[in-house]
Amino acid sequence: MYLCPETKTDFHLMPKNTEIECSPSHDGGSCSIGQASSFQDNGSNIETTEPLALSRLKEYSRDAISEFFGTMILVLFGNGVIAQVLLSHGQKGDYQSISWGWGLGVMLGVYTSGASGAHINPAVTFANCVLRQFPWRKFPLYAAAQVLGAMCGAAIVYGNYKSAIDDYEGGPGKRTVPGYSDTATGGIFCTYPVDFMTKAGQFFSEFLASAILMFMIFALKDDGSLGVGQLTPLGLFFVIFGIGACFGWETGYAINLARDFGPRLVSYMLGYGQEVWKAGNYFFWVPMVAPFLGCTFGGCVYDLFLYTGHDSSINMPWLGIMRLVKMFRQNGVHLQSHV
Repeated sequence: MYLCPETKTDFHLMPKNTEIECSPSHDGGSCSIGQASSFQDNGSNIETTEPLALSRLKEYSRDAISEFFGTMILVLFGNGVIAQVLLSHGQKGDYQSISWGWGLGVMLGVYTSGASGAHINPAVTFANCVLRQFPWRKFPLYAAAQVLGAMCGAAIVYGNYKSAIDDYEGGPGKRTVPGYSDTATGGIFCTYPVDFMTKAGQFFSEFLASAILMFMIFALKDDGSLGVGQLTPLGLFFVIFGIGACFGWETGYAINLARDFGPRLVSYMLGYGQEVWKAGNYFFWVPMVAPFLGCTFGGCVYDLFLYTGHDSSINMPWLGIMRLVKMFRQNGVHLQSHV
């Protein structure tokens, strides 16, 4: 029998290659378990050598996996509520239900991805890189994970509602998008503007909603002001609900490249055709570009007028431009050949 000297835990049933580390404390101590290359028992202490391989893998990929699942949850709830409202012909919800669903999706997605900072939006990651010194090297990883998570969420929603989509469209082989059919279901997965919107109007609508989103994210996270700390996910629920209720009608308030492009690509692969790109006078690029500019602008406005923290580029000498120049110079030196 192997007993921990601090907690008196019996380890005799554990595999021989299991490592246990015991830490004394005033409340009786604690033990941690991992993969051991050697197992030592000197009667008073059991030493450890290395953690479990699974733990190492999760540690290395935690940020990407966190953003993947957070964005997947976001899209599951968002696309799911649109599907239920549309396919039930409004009998199981209305536009306000959609605002609630997206708000819940963001809140639960943020809870899911807290380990990585809960960006779940490439534009939010980009704004944090520009304004809050978030590492640029992580941006491609975060963006890729977010898009893949959104694609996975959309595919799951499609699988769940496939029979209802077949019935609503009028047949299993029929898949249409708004503007091309009175029974279109393409709007379940990505956004399409109303017919009267000009290209400038489409862009400004997405820009404005994205700016509000980033402004409020910084406000909720500002400990120098009121701040909400661990209630940030709840605060974001109301932010998204408000954006949807007040600014969502014209373009569908994508405000997120991953949330729109990922499911749009999935709908194209599922047979919705070239119209997913052509609809709204090639609207598809607007939710890909406007959120980056809008979020960066909204964050700049908050940092310029309200934020006093030294981690903001706005509050650095020359608005942080010299920091960027120095960083690029250092990277250039590192990339030079010594041959």
